[in-house]
Amino acid sequence: MRESPRAESGRYDFAFIDADKGGYLAYYERLMKLVRPGGLIVVDNTLWSGDVANPENRESDTVALREFNDILHKDPRIELAMLPVGDGLTLARIS
Repeated sequence: MRESPRAESGRYDFAFIDADKGGYLAYYERLMKLVRPGGLIVVDNTLWSGDVANPENRESDTVALREFNDILHKDPRIELAMLPVGDGLTLARIS
């Protein structure tokens, strides 16, 4: 018998997001329920070749990543670090 998603809450120490950029926020919110306090969510491509810093770039993936970064920056549930490695790597440690 498969466990319910609720039974999975807080059972993971680490998660990695690298998928469709428009879905990042939904993946992040789901993982916030699955990863335990003290656990780490790592998100790839958050600098997007520097395009997230260019407000004139209105491509859908760029806008989605910019909004995602802004939301994480304001999220009191996490400790946040962004590494300028590759295309940007965000580390979100759950408080």
